[in-house]
Amino acid sequence: METLYQYVEQIFTNNPLKTIVSKPISKNNRYKKIVIENKESYYQASKYTEKQVFHENLTYIQVIDFCTTQLESDFKQLNSFSNDYEFMLMISKKGKVSYKKKQLSAATNSTTQHNRQKNYIIQEGTVVPPLVDMGIFTGDGKVVASMYDKFKQINRFVEIIDDSVKHLSQDTINIIDFGCGKSYLTFVVYYYFTEIKKKNVNIVGLDLKEDVIKKCNESAKKYRYSNLSFELGDINGYKCSFNVDIVITLHACDTATDYALFNAIKWGTKMIFSVPCCQHELNSQIKTEDFSLFTSYGIIQERFAALTTDAIRGNLLECCGYKTQLLEFVDFAHTPKNILIRATKRHGTSAKTKEKALKQAEKVIREFNLSPTLYRLLKEDNML
Repeated sequence: METLYQYVEQIFTNNPLKTIVSKPISKNNRYKKIVIENKESYYQASKYTEKQVFHENLTYIQVIDFCTTQLESDFKQLNSFSNDYEFMLMISKKGKVSYKKKQLSAATNSTTQHNRQKNYIIQEGTVVPPLVDMGIFTGDGKVVASMYDKFKQINRFVEIIDDSVKHLSQDTINIIDFGCGKSYLTFVVYYYFTEIKKKNVNIVGLDLKEDVIKKCNESAKKYRYSNLSFELGDINGYKCSFNVDIVITLHACDTATDYALFNAIKWGTKMIFSVPCCQHELNSQIKTEDFSLFTSYGIIQERFAALTTDAIRGNLLECCGYKTQLLEFVDFAHTPKNILIRATKRHGTSAKTKEKALKQAEKVIREFNLSPTLYRLLKEDNML
């Protein structure tokens, strides 16, 4: 009889494209599921908790050991997919291992490239005018070879939004993009809602650069995106004349992200998508005696400050009634600024949950002598 390791090894000799480890043995498991993707030269394991996802790169030998260990200790099922087959490993309550192999239908069969393309929301071969002007698509909708990574990044962002807006039922969705810059993704978001989801959408982009705003409005007119407009203004103190459903803020520098999040919270925005950038504020404030290791090396302090900034932001959003996740936006190999904060307004959050999130944030704030802008703004407005 084959061992669990031998079954897993047999599965990975088939070069699977995707593997899902699921059905935790206990509700107390740290990870709720693990998704492993074949990156051709290595495997990437995405380990999902309730609020976060952690990534680990594995070699062929390591991924076999990794899956075996997970099934021996924390999970009861593994599903793996190659071009032609689905492989299933299931473990009973008594520890008995059952193995199945099922041929996929012709409709499901595909090459690796076709499989990846099928899963994209914005697919190659579709003429999307903004993507053509950005140089990502050719005039007939083909991805420019050198821009394939950018194409994947755009689709990753759209996938995160798509996963979040499935239950929005109103006729018109109002969106503000704070610090929109050249608005590459703003145009893509407008295209996604109007052309793919067939929803009415009203989007306003805000930025401080007059020439950028002028050019963006010209582009919106060129594409005939009638409900997309751009305004010159500061995020801090911005007044909105309509109810905002979604706030987007991508690479708003340093505390500009805090002002964007504060506005979103104050308005009771249903969803927030934020990719923070240039988290300098806390880096200049950090002082600690007990954890001086984190401040002994400049590069460590800088990265620790950036991660701490976003962790505090996440907890403050939880305090204000949002279900918050910190997700990987793009592969770390492409940019170190790869964390996306996704927050969805809850229908109700218990006082205990809010208190726990606030205590965690305030403990870090005290320990490292910090004064985060978002924390200060919420305190001043009596929202904490």
